[in-house]
Amino acid sequence: MSGKQEPQYCPRCGVAYEPLQEYCLECGERLPTNRGTVGVLRAAWQRRFPWYPGDWVWPALLFLVIAIVATAIAAATTSSSGTTIVATQPSVTVGTGTQRSATAPKPTVTTGTLPKAPGAPSTPSATTPTPPVAAGLAVWPRKGTGYTDVLESVPLSAGRAVAVARARQAKAAGLQRAGVLVSADYASLHPGYYVVFSGVYSTPAEAVSALTAAHARGFPDAYVARVIHP
Repeated sequence: MSGKQEPQYCPRCGVAYEPLQEYCLECGERLPTNRGTVGVLRAAWQRRFPWYPGDWVWPALLFLVIAIVATAIAAATTSSSGTTIVATQPSVTVGTGTQRSATAPKPTVTTGTLPKAPGAPSTPSATTPTPPVAAGLAVWPRKGTGYTDVLESVPLSAGRAVAVARARQAKAAGLQRAGVLVSADYASLHPGYYVVFSGVYSTPAEAVSALTAAHARGFPDAYVARVIHP
């Protein structure tokens, strides 16, 4: 058996050329010197067709074949296994984009009339009806300015029960002075939320000092806010 390589032929004029030859001596065509897989495919194409689109055509064809095979496999799998229904649990957006799964049962909220805090006005707020005070939770003072740690902001559309449940979770975790505010009732808070807070402080330094406990007890996004009563 001879070790001599088969001659290669110019894709334009068909004249044989040496393996390391760069240009055809007959017509001057640049010869395909890359003898890898792409080079072999290129040479085979050029021997049969006068126009060659470029080496990009081979990855594109490979991708197309893979896509066709994957589609066929997916269709066969779906037809053999039937329709699969996946149940998703609803989520409630709280605060500035934080989502929490709404799988926990809603707490029982007392609907009876509860006594008002001392100094409370006899008429409810003009923007949002004043909700009943949840038993066991802290109540924000009706006068003056203070600072607190905002644990979470729950949209009004999610319902007060969600905010009350989070405040009770905070209290159970060791944040004893946890409660719920309606943000529209306070000039310094952005309206449209139930604000779950922890603590009533006279200076921002005190509120900042208490943030460590809030972060350690399941509220990593807690921050200090100034609360100005109208």
